[in-house]
Amino acid sequence: MVKVDNITFSYNESSKPALSEVSFEIEHGQYVAVLGHNGSGKSTLSKLLVALVKPNSGTLSIDDVVYSKETIKDIRKKIGIIFQNPDNQFIGASVEDDIAFGLENKCVPRSEIGKKIEEYATKVGMIDYLDREPEFLSGGQKQRVAIASVLALDPQIMIFDEVTSMLDPKGKDRILSIIREIQKTRTKTLISITHDMDEAILADYCLVFSEGKLIAKGSPLEILKNKKIIDIAKIDSPFIYKLSEKIKGIDPTYNEDELLEALWK
Repeated sequence: MVKVDNITFSYNESSKPALSEVSFEIEHGQYVAVLGHNGSGKSTLSKLLVALVKPNSGTLSIDDVVYSKETIKDIRKKIGIIFQNPDNQFIGASVEDDIAFGLENKCVPRSEIGKKIEEYATKVGMIDYLDREPEFLSGGQKQRVAIASVLALDPQIMIFDEVTSMLDPKGKDRILSIIREIQKTRTKTLISITHDMDEAILADYCLVFSEGKLIAKGSPLEILKNKKIIDIAKIDSPFIYKLSEKIKGIDPTYNEDELLEALWK
């Protein structure tokens, strides 16, 4: 379980807190979307979760182990993060080298590294590109390699920080499909930092931030139905949901199949 208990964080003493008195829990195996507009505090939260910065007050813990100087090394082993810009995460000279990098740092035997590269490159659809250099990959392909590199390290928690925001629709769909496949296994806790409700509707649960405060928690549908929260957080509802709201006699839904079924009744 991820537990955030009353954390407050400011980048400097004179500035307004980037996060203020935030508390929540995430159960193992859950897929949680962290929603909010630019400056809401959601990216600061991701930095706190991976221990790039420390809270001014409050505590963070994973499985009851509180973040501290003594525990941070072990905690970081449990967390993998994929960033917004894939170019900032590609380290190797090729796809194969990039997936191998983290495994080599963990001193995984060379015989095992080859197997893991093949396994996770296959999972993200990049097995035919192992020799490809990063400059010859699309943004979506680089993000898939980043996901494979993190998956190969087998973290307990995966954080996706605006991973689709720089991708075209095809690249975005491919990344979301991979995330859904990971979600189905329920073996990892997934945290998606996003401003995109089309992405957030895939989650089990949403946390909504505005001006450094956690202003709402609930299922994607519960959040969409709360017009006040939608307006405050400046969230754009998915097209299917907007359409369903305009049709009399049916309950609003973001699921296309549910909408079609309701229309044919």
